[in-house]
Amino acid sequence: MQIKPIKPIKQPLNAKVRVPGSKSLTNRAILISALADGKTRLQNALFSDDSYYFSNALQTLGFNISMDEKICEIVVTGLGGHIPAHAAELFIGNAGTAARFLSAFLTIGEGDFYLDGDARMRERPIGDLVTALKQLGAKITAVNNQGASVCPPIKIIAAGLPGGKAKITGNVSSQYLSAVLMIAPFAQSPVEIEVSTELNSKPYVDMTLAIMKKFGINVIRDGYKRFNITPGSYSPVSDFQVESDASAASYFFAAPALCGGRVQVENISRSSWQGDIAFLDVLAKMGCVVNENGNSIEVIAVNELRGVDINMRDISDTALTLGVIAPFASTPTRIRGISSSRVKETDRVSAICNQLSRLGVHVEEHEDGMTIYPCDKIQPTTIKTYNDHRMAMAFSLIGLRVPRISIENPSCVAKTFPSYFNELESLQ
Repeated sequence: MQIKPIKPIKQPLNAKVRVPGSKSLTNRAILISALADGKTRLQNALFSDDSYYFSNALQTLGFNISMDEKICEIVVTGLGGHIPAHAAELFIGNAGTAARFLSAFLTIGEGDFYLDGDARMRERPIGDLVTALKQLGAKITAVNNQGASVCPPIKIIAAGLPGGKAKITGNVSSQYLSAVLMIAPFAQSPVEIEVSTELNSKPYVDMTLAIMKKFGINVIRDGYKRFNITPGSYSPVSDFQVESDASAASYFFAAPALCGGRVQVENISRSSWQGDIAFLDVLAKMGCVVNENGNSIEVIAVNELRGVDINMRDISDTALTLGVIAPFASTPTRIRGISSSRVKETDRVSAICNQLSRLGVHVEEHEDGMTIYPCDKIQPTTIKTYNDHRMAMAFSLIGLRVPRISIENPSCVAKTFPSYFNELESLQ
């Protein structure tokens, strides 16, 4: 297996970086563009394993999608809610966003569709989404399903989506709700969605609604409890600008906390649609200085990094970033509210705790998170990534400060940030 040594940085940082376009924005915009009636051009789009799986699936379904990686542009010709194919077998690897969004999308078509992924995707539950879609009249069955959880592969026998009322849970993944919201205008009757639990990752639902509005669909809502969507259509957007990815930016925002100095990330602002921009507030609570300069954000280190006690329910992807800088703080850090991270690319709660322990860090695992204690001496090791891109990217930060840290299976970052290690080395 490939191993990536991380070279420590001995001087304070003074760097400027630009990270790829947002995965969350790219995938939502691709789906809505395919539903719109006409051509949409996505600029600064993300080119990664996840976006390729999603785009390739839509091409298999008969959509005209052109991709120019050199200029980070994707052009989608939407068909006004029509899906050309009447049968297809789609493989989406471990792209969770594609799995959830396509499961909903296929229900508005006509024909028999089969959706599958890799071994880990077959362990990632989508039962709550399937239940909600069935309440709206969809016919979906789990294939080779074992036990109580419904996971891919699934078969969808589509004849249009009747619509009506549905209850959906929000405590496992907000993507279930986003998936139904985006396709709801193409149901045959109005759709009312009731969220039956506390909703995780609320900013991602806000992002979904904002993109829907950008393409011409307004959703009537009662906070995060009830959403009403009437039949309608999306209008194409000639040029849709994708913001740089706030989750990917978090690693570079955090680097000064470990190495000192300052890092500026371009093409992103505090007014971003992406919830993970709130990770900057976490760094500020820990003592870092955060400055916004036009369309870029700069983080400056401080002499002492303080631990925090924080609920990261709405920004759980950045919990890994906090997890790797927490051992260098002067007081313990308690991360709460991330139980849903146990069904991501890996069980991230256990994975973070396991790898911190291997580094010699005292950490206590809780059902919803962890407590991480200051550590004076980090033990060199090779980090196990569990084929999880965020484990690889987050733990590589420790190697910027501590010698002899290596990352196992570094190529897993291709899922969302193929050039990550090149950008990390640019900090030198």
